[in-house]
Amino acid sequence: MSDIRFDGKVAIVTGAGGGLGRQHALELARRGAKVVVNDLGGSVDGSGGSSDAALKVVEEIKAAGGEAIAHGASVTDDAGVADLVKTTMDTWGRIDILIANAGILRDKTLSKMELADFEAVMQVHVWGTFKPIKAVWDIMKAQNYGRIVVTTSSSGMYGNFGQSNYGAAKMAVLGLMNTLKLEGQKNNVHINAISPVAATRMTEGLMPPEVLAKLAPEAVTPGVMYLVSDEAPTGAILTAGAGAFALTRLYETEGVYLSDGELSAEGIRDHWGQITAEDGQKAYFNGGEQGQKFFRKMAGG
Repeated sequence: MSDIRFDGKVAIVTGAGGGLGRQHALELARRGAKVVVNDLGGSVDGSGGSSDAALKVVEEIKAAGGEAIAHGASVTDDAGVADLVKTTMDTWGRIDILIANAGILRDKTLSKMELADFEAVMQVHVWGTFKPIKAVWDIMKAQNYGRIVVTTSSSGMYGNFGQSNYGAAKMAVLGLMNTLKLEGQKNNVHINAISPVAATRMTEGLMPPEVLAKLAPEAVTPGVMYLVSDEAPTGAILTAGAGAFALTRLYETEGVYLSDGELSAEGIRDHWGQITAEDGQKAYFNGGEQGQKFFRKMAGG
């Protein structure tokens, strides 16, 4: 089969001044894409800002013969995101790919977490994913082509001590994806999620050095390249780390229907084994499929 290429395509990568975003931007350019390297240049907790990181990645891309520009907008700033998209359109006239990678951490247990810590993480990960998507959405629909990747985490899907803010935000972007995969289908706009495990500024304090050494960001990027390719699925959650890849799905059991005489807390308790039985469980593509099951059970099916 032929190589995956992005010749003639234009990509925006947020948080691309280092770590995963940098690797995504470099690989997109190596495969022919014109790349907008977006990075506020702040610290891991979101404070500060500098365009130096994004400019260095642009220099790397250009030195290798690629095309790229830098943009320092915060993904949470309405005017900045609008200018990011306008600058891209003024420069290259289209936007084919958006990788929403920007993120911050403010890890604390719930007892020690301030409201500002929760709000800041939600702003960057949720609003900072939604606002760029919203800004490019109609452009992609008009082109009848678009590929979007959001960045989720095992902290959201499964939990991680001290990351209630981060985990909540990372599950929120999956809820966004699950609706947009439906809304984008008829216009060939596909949206997927990457759940990376990689050694970056955001993880260097969470794992021992010997583990981080095996978790190079470039081992995640091949999965992202597939998710923004012409052949990409839509609505997939791809987990990636150290060269290992897997698909995460949300399954629902077949469950039971409780008649009027059993419809009680005690009925739930007494049928808990049937409710949780894995036989016949399914991964639904949309909420209506769950509704159909409930109506079937009401009818005795």
